[in-house]
Amino acid sequence: MELNLVRPLLFFDIESTGLNIPTDGIIELSFVKVMPGGEVKVKTWKIKPWDYQKHCVIPINPQASEVNGVKDEDLVDCPKFIEVLPEVAVWLENSDLAGFNSQKFDLPLLAEEIERVRAYCQLRAQKPESREKAQEMLACIEKIDLHACRMVDVQNIFHHFEPRNLKAAYRFYCGGKDFENAHTAEADTLATMEVLKGQLDRYKEPSAYQQEVLRNDVEALSRIGARSRTVDFAGRLILGENGEPVISFGKHKGKTAREVWENEPSYFAWIDKEALNRPATADELQDLASRFNTGKLF
Repeated sequence: MELNLVRPLLFFDIESTGLNIPTDGIIELSFVKVMPGGEVKVKTWKIKPWDYQKHCVIPINPQASEVNGVKDEDLVDCPKFIEVLPEVAVWLENSDLAGFNSQKFDLPLLAEEIERVRAYCQLRAQKPESREKAQEMLACIEKIDLHACRMVDVQNIFHHFEPRNLKAAYRFYCGGKDFENAHTAEADTLATMEVLKGQLDRYKEPSAYQQEVLRNDVEALSRIGARSRTVDFAGRLILGENGEPVISFGKHKGKTAREVWENEPSYFAWIDKEALNRPATADELQDLASRFNTGKLF
């Protein structure tokens, strides 16, 4: 079925140096613009990820390279995001957006990259020798309003119509029927057991679409999707290469817990039982404000 459009719908996808939106950068940006009437335009940029504060390349996380196949040396001669931004702005103009998991990752990262360029140009606009070009770029950025775009996340539609819950799993693996007394503990537990048996039956042989075989032993089953190097159940702390706990989220992502505790112990107030049972102090509230009130789009 063809898309029923009033204005252009811009499908987009991003490959990046990693998954940490505040610190990672775009290395590939692809646009597919569908016009009202059906015309399709395609544009893809390879981008050198750039740290505008440190004036250096943002290295690609090796785990990201394993997924997207891009290495640092592949981007040496590619333009920085600031150099392609005027053209990106033209593609974004008067368009709605669409992507897969784009609301949680691609759109925030795109907004973050734009904000980095904005901050860099605001500094350059203060210097006479670079003021004119910086002001031109700032004028270009002012035309971009990602909040005005309607966002179609295809993953959300997928999950809405194909829910990933126990009832859906039972239908899929156990003959297409619903089980009785759903959401009672015993019925849910028995259904979970039947689903696992159904999974073992379904994936016992490779197929044209699924080469991996599901081994029928608990050790192999427990490794699938497991975060075995987590320190806490929420995965906020993980074990680093040397076995030391490392923070896995926020502004201190990648730093050891020991390092953060020594330099900014107040950051751990959120896990302090005493802090949870008393009103926050003025300093703690200010610390929270400084972490969340960054002035950025997302």
